[in-house]
Amino acid sequence: MRSVQVFREYKFLLLVLLCLLFPDANAQSKTFHNPILPGFYPDPSICRVGEDYYLINSSFEFYPGIPIFHSKDLVHWEQIGHVLDRPSQLELDSIRPSGGVYAPTIRYHDGMFYVINTLVGKGGNFIVTAKNPAGPWSEPYWIKDAPGIDPSLFFDDDGKAYYTGNVRPESVPKDSKFRNIWLQEIDLTAMKLTGERTTILEEGALHGANNAESPHVYKYKGWYYLMIAEGGTGENHAVTIFKSKNLRGPYEGNRKNPILTHRMLGNDYPIQCTGHADLVETQKGEWWMVLLATRPYGGFHYNLGRETFLAKVEWESGWPVVNPGYGKVLEETAVPDLPEFRAAVVSIIDDFNSDKLGYQWNFLRTPRANFYSLTERPGFMRLKLMPESITKWENPSFVGRRQHHINFMAYAAIDFEPKNENESAGIVLLQNNDYQFRVEKLLSGGKPVIRLTRREKGIETILAENPLSSKTFYIIVGAKGQDYGFSYSTDDKNWTILKEKEDGRILSRTLAGGFIGAYIGMYASSNGVPSSNVADFDWFEYKGL
Repeated sequence: MRSVQVFREYKFLLLVLLCLLFPDANAQSKTFHNPILPGFYPDPSICRVGEDYYLINSSFEFYPGIPIFHSKDLVHWEQIGHVLDRPSQLELDSIRPSGGVYAPTIRYHDGMFYVINTLVGKGGNFIVTAKNPAGPWSEPYWIKDAPGIDPSLFFDDDGKAYYTGNVRPESVPKDSKFRNIWLQEIDLTAMKLTGERTTILEEGALHGANNAESPHVYKYKGWYYLMIAEGGTGENHAVTIFKSKNLRGPYEGNRKNPILTHRMLGNDYPIQCTGHADLVETQKGEWWMVLLATRPYGGFHYNLGRETFLAKVEWESGWPVVNPGYGKVLEETAVPDLPEFRAAVVSIIDDFNSDKLGYQWNFLRTPRANFYSLTERPGFMRLKLMPESITKWENPSFVGRRQHHINFMAYAAIDFEPKNENESAGIVLLQNNDYQFRVEKLLSGGKPVIRLTRREKGIETILAENPLSSKTFYIIVGAKGQDYGFSYSTDDKNWTILKEKEDGRILSRTLAGGFIGAYIGMYASSNGVPSSNVADFDWFEYKGL
């Protein structure tokens, strides 16, 4: 009996030890780490349909436009496509850096999904619709006489739909950042505004507040709530809220406005620029806020751009309170009361064995030529050299993905032989056309070389250049904070450093301007002249460190 009891005790202790060493994969973590979407995913908007949540972001000059994600727990997200994935939906030709698709809003009503957004520089505000959020989405319905940016939709209890937007009043100077918020009923069958337009907010929570934008209307316990962003999308960004018993106002401001900002925390707080938020209620009655924020490093620089964060919301005395007890967005916080969602994980290596690109890949502006192929040489990404350049407002032969991590490594294998001194191919780290790093094979003095170039303020500096006779070569680029390193190999074994600890802050919008985050991608160009040459990429690996 004693031996049986000892065995049972030993078995129990062994099970405890195994549970400690190998936790149950089905057991949900009790906390999550912000951001929920790391990297360039700004201006989040969210909606819930039953137990499913859908989230979208701005995409600016990148194509396809408006990435769309699905989740069941608000923490783990899986990209299911892009809202604007056909050239007929999205014209980005010659769009300036940080122009294009601004601040989309997603809503669901009576079996239909709606996405409304602004195409800056190419036509204004439009709506697309879909029965399935994974697509296909409709062609754009352009909304006439709808000034301003950041439109949103609100469905009232009677089923009527309303458009909210922002506009600069005619009474203020053209360079003023002062904005009013307006509301008007919209006929979603005819896709046009109808009835009276009402200015529902003439200034924000602060007198003369600038950049009143991102207006979302909600209804909670008989009250209409108008939530906006104020202060611009930098360190003074903020979320403010107002309420009224009448949809058209007047709206009273929350005496505790702003309900969220980090501008008073100082530049050393790890999360900055909080704003541009949207609210969602879970099927269990919890409220959560998605918002954009940044993670500066190496000074007040954030190469990753504006990212998507998540914060808990409680209602107190008729007003929402963000993260009660803290009043700020936390790096680590308790998960929502929802079952864990097993989102598909994007592989760190793309070996290009599929005949379709993964959703992580983007182009610059709308592709008008068939400059890439996954089938002409199976197992390779083939880039055709085009005259267009990544240093201009063009659609170059470029396939890139976001930098998601402060510390990362990207690794590619390339087959390429330049035929003249106009031709080049390699890897580019991109903020915009005037701020970038390029590691390219090209001809210099008639001989093949590998060259590292920094482009800052439109001025190019050659940082390193070495002979490279091998057709097949390998490139590694990586970063530890703002220290970026660049190496190459001809055999994938022996590596030569081109540059280490190069200052990467030119990839931050703080220096480069605009609204996007850094991209890393494959690039080929004939730089202004026609070419029949190609560059073949065997694989591309990206991983956080």
